[in-house]
Amino acid sequence: MEVAVTLDASKPAHGELRILVASTLGTLIECYDFFLYGSLASVLSKQFFAGLSEQTQFIFALLAFGVGFAFRPLGALIFGRLGDTKGRKSTFVVTLLLMGCATFGVGLLPGYQQWGSAAPALLIFLRVLQGIGIGGEFGGAAIFVAEHAPPDRRGANTSWIQATGALGMVLALLVVYACRSMFGSEFDRWAWRIPFLLSGVMLIISLYVRLSISESPLFLKMKAEGRTSRRPIAETFGSWANLKMILIALFGLITGVTTVIYTAQIYALFFLSRTLRVDGGTTGLYVAIALTAAIPLFWVFGTLSDRIGRKPVILTGCLLGALAYFPVFHAITHYGNPALESAVAASPVTVYADRRSCNFQFDPIGQRRFVSECDRVKALLSRSGIPYRNADVSPLSPVVVWIGDTHLQGADLEAVQSNLERAGYPASADPARINGVMVVGMLFLMSIFLAMVFAPLSAALVEMFPARIRYTALSFPYHVGNGLVGGFFPAIAFAIVSQTGNIYAGLWYPVGFSFATAIVGFLFLKRELLTGIESLNNDTAC
Repeated sequence: MEVAVTLDASKPAHGELRILVASTLGTLIECYDFFLYGSLASVLSKQFFAGLSEQTQFIFALLAFGVGFAFRPLGALIFGRLGDTKGRKSTFVVTLLLMGCATFGVGLLPGYQQWGSAAPALLIFLRVLQGIGIGGEFGGAAIFVAEHAPPDRRGANTSWIQATGALGMVLALLVVYACRSMFGSEFDRWAWRIPFLLSGVMLIISLYVRLSISESPLFLKMKAEGRTSRRPIAETFGSWANLKMILIALFGLITGVTTVIYTAQIYALFFLSRTLRVDGGTTGLYVAIALTAAIPLFWVFGTLSDRIGRKPVILTGCLLGALAYFPVFHAITHYGNPALESAVAASPVTVYADRRSCNFQFDPIGQRRFVSECDRVKALLSRSGIPYRNADVSPLSPVVVWIGDTHLQGADLEAVQSNLERAGYPASADPARINGVMVVGMLFLMSIFLAMVFAPLSAALVEMFPARIRYTALSFPYHVGNGLVGGFFPAIAFAIVSQTGNIYAGLWYPVGFSFATAIVGFLFLKRELLTGIESLNNDTAC
């Protein structure tokens, strides 16, 4: 027997603005933490992973970044069940507390020099708590806003969640930039804690607002009529109709959307600072400007999805991103570090080595030591942001490094470094030669794709799943995609770059997922489910 749970869609629900503020403030904290850790990965690698080699430090810091994402699906199941059985509001409050307290706690942690291996262990533990809390946060925000919104404004209203997420990322970058400017060299020593501690202020404000909002009227109706699910997890995964929609949401929406988002934000940031050696403060400022300029586009594309559908807006963004990433990142190199581009053209680097002595420098447990001549040379080139070509030689042959017309035998790193300098490879990007306007322009272009795919996503996911299991069914695929595909994106991409020597090789990761999502979404997403007119009151699977 089906139940009809109706809402008056002719006017906004009571307290619609308060609902938007309460929901988006949590997203602000979520994305503030997300981008804060990402923008400080280089600093945190030295603070918490000092016992590892320099190359492994950075990759391990990125893995700790990914660990939080890996636990998001668990949080989605835990809090999705609570949200479907106990209510949206109470779950919403708990996820905010868990997420916010864990972020604040990172700012209090002693470093490796003080507590040894216990320091990174505690950092990872807090990342796990953050991941579990965030696992219930996005679904709650999306559902809360959507279930209060009139059908013809569902895309526009939920787009504010994503827009506030972008604002949280901008806020993180600006806070880091301000702290770097104020504290100078002291920032890397201790002042990096300040941005994490400031999250406590946002937590208190968000908690106050969130406690003042009312429960979702749709949930109250279902509860009054005894139609809430008692076993939402079993109902979600025990029905092929529901499970099919989860798979379609995961591969036809979320994986591509996730990589488009992270390419424009996190990967672009790392590429500028780590590969092109642009000053960290300048890099953060460029990304912040591009994201700020793109924030109004979230409402534009959310509103557009109310009129023409979620599917065409999202999939077009995925396809455009996949087609544009390689030329855009080449352009970023051209405008961000022209000296590097010139050196590569005039004096390309080739590493001749037995491929069996060259290890894939991806160490998820931090126990391996990359000590072969090939590994040492490649580690130097990778951390210097210098592209190179691999050439295989016979076993037991020594490593030979060609830099233009100069060849060096063996892994004399000092000789390699000095010859790279003579060949014009810069130790860092020259601020006087950076075309900041064009770099920001390239970042803004990717932010347009980000707004296209991200703005309509909440509304699309909410409309795909039955009301009685919506919190669980929506949250799980979203955080599987974010956790497994997005969370480990930077670490895997940079390990690929380190192995291949091609500074653009990591882009195959987002290009592949974006293309795959465009294809799967085109074939399996039903347009009528994503047009903004689908009822949220449905009590059976779509």
